[in-house]
Amino acid sequence: MKRFGHGLVLGKFYPPHAGHHHLVRTARDRCERLTVLVCAASVESVPLADRVAWMRETHPDVRVVGAVDDIRMDLHDPVIWDAHMAVFTGAVPERVDAVFTSEPYGDELARRFGAESVCVDPDRTVFPVSGTAVRKDPVGCWDFLEPPVRAALARRVVVLGAESTGTTTMARALADHYRGRGGVWARTGCVAEYGREFSERKLADLRALHPGAQWEDVAFTTDDFPLIAETQNAKEEVAARLGSPVLFCDTDSFATTVWHERYVGGRNPLVEETADRVAHHLWLLTDHEGVAFEDDGLRDGEELRPWMTDRFRAELTRTGRQFTELTGTHQERLATAVAAVDALLADGWDFAAPLPERR
Repeated sequence: MKRFGHGLVLGKFYPPHAGHHHLVRTARDRCERLTVLVCAASVESVPLADRVAWMRETHPDVRVVGAVDDIRMDLHDPVIWDAHMAVFTGAVPERVDAVFTSEPYGDELARRFGAESVCVDPDRTVFPVSGTAVRKDPVGCWDFLEPPVRAALARRVVVLGAESTGTTTMARALADHYRGRGGVWARTGCVAEYGREFSERKLADLRALHPGAQWEDVAFTTDDFPLIAETQNAKEEVAARLGSPVLFCDTDSFATTVWHERYVGGRNPLVEETADRVAHHLWLLTDHEGVAFEDDGLRDGEELRPWMTDRFRAELTRTGRQFTELTGTHQERLATAVAAVDALLADGWDFAAPLPERR
């Protein structure tokens, strides 16, 4: 099989899927070096930087570059071809020996680069998927997506509330419910509250020095909370890469802003910046009414529960986050939560249409 010096793979990767990765890996195996050019139009809803990052992570052994290409495609118009080529050669100015595609325009693209055209699986028999199919039905195409794309597309649902209001129970029950649907849903994850792990360690460290120490003896500082928020985000990211199209979180970095108020008082801008870095899609606020307070050794704020419920509600409202309040029995709360999550999933992913193409 013929080998080449410098190969090129070009595409929108909107978003990248298994067919794209098969094309890149095939080209890489036949070239001394390979460049992947990611072209994105400004009207598209996945940023160019994200697509480049996803391709670089999946293919660390190739060069990935990006370019904005706001020119519509018309395979029959040489002037439009010239305009596209100006974008392509501006991003990849060096000589190209082979152009690898799965598209009918591959021969013309290669001719214009002065390169050989190599067609790879044009009938999509190896991986029966396309960017159009992914945009239309991400859930149906979930198994064709790599971890960073899954993490970006997963709908993240947060259960939050005051102490001893059933947040952990609800988050786990929701994950179990969606796992029960089977298929890709069987991988639905539930991210534990890192703040609790942090608190357990803090109490254990204090007891190592003072064996009789109790929870009320533990002191938090404002510097504890950015660490809690960052670690919570990191744990979510790992779970989202491995899971299904929905991820359940027992609290999140946004909730950490209110916990900071609870234990330290006031705000910490670093925590708020951290909370705004991760996209969550729905918050489920567990009401304290009707839930008995249970002191598990890390709780001492029964009288603060009404205040905390009000603070969560106020901050969710102030920041424009979509939320649903859970009240009643556990089964009533679960039914309300499932209905809210199903509505979120039914809304879909709303990819913007790419530029029109005339083939």
